[in-house]
Amino acid sequence: MEKAQEWINYGLDLAKEFGPKLITAILLYIVGSWVIKKILGATRNMMSKSKYDESLQKFLLNLISWGLKVFLILLVISQLGVDATSFAAVIAAAGLAIGLALQGSLSNFAGGVLIMIFKPYRIGDLIEAQGALGVVKEIEIFTTKLVTPENKLAIVPNGAMANGNIVNYSAEGKIRVDTVIGVGYGEDIKKTKEVLLKVLTSNPQVLTEPEPTVNVLELADSSVNFAVRPFCKPEDYWDVYFATYENCKLALDEAGIEIPYPHQVEIHKEG
Repeated sequence: MEKAQEWINYGLDLAKEFGPKLITAILLYIVGSWVIKKILGATRNMMSKSKYDESLQKFLLNLISWGLKVFLILLVISQLGVDATSFAAVIAAAGLAIGLALQGSLSNFAGGVLIMIFKPYRIGDLIEAQGALGVVKEIEIFTTKLVTPENKLAIVPNGAMANGNIVNYSAEGKIRVDTVIGVGYGEDIKKTKEVLLKVLTSNPQVLTEPEPTVNVLELADSSVNFAVRPFCKPEDYWDVYFATYENCKLALDEAGIEIPYPHQVEIHKEG
């Protein structure tokens, strides 16, 4: 009986000592969680009004949320009487160890942040980077996803994207399509230019500003080559590219202009 009374007294002493701290810590956590929710809501509204990029919004909100939650946990632990500085030191040491183990991932993470802040490209842009050409499908924290002309998904690390060369074909809102058409040396240059230019101006996907151009590019071994260069919107690039070759061939055939092809001559020696 005396032993039981001792345990009861010990429990009451603990309740008197830690009870108020525990209740205060619980209340602090509840109020802190409510405040964090309000801060995140206000930040989200501010970003929406400022028209922040959606990917950047998600990243910044997650970063702010985790930072505030860690700060709140440290406050709650401190309220319970635990040395918060020691706890923070343990977290910092663990973070350093994880950082050393994941250096490549951290580089990609930093690259993703830079891409979201400086926006060298956006979702829907046609870009060429790190040996990949395609339309940007997603910009994530660690990688960028491109859909290639062959409808393949290319996943490129953001660290390499942020530190490498990027060609953004969509940034100016228009792109030049470079094609080369060759005709025979006996054909009339002026007439050929008129036929090829008519092909470009009759295509509704070809822009009138800048104007499409047709010029003699080179005098090749068996043909006079013309640089046929229409401008179009980035999303119409491949349609215009293929249509230009096809329609130029049909128009030249109709005009009776020869498109030469390589000939091979065989010489046989007797004896």
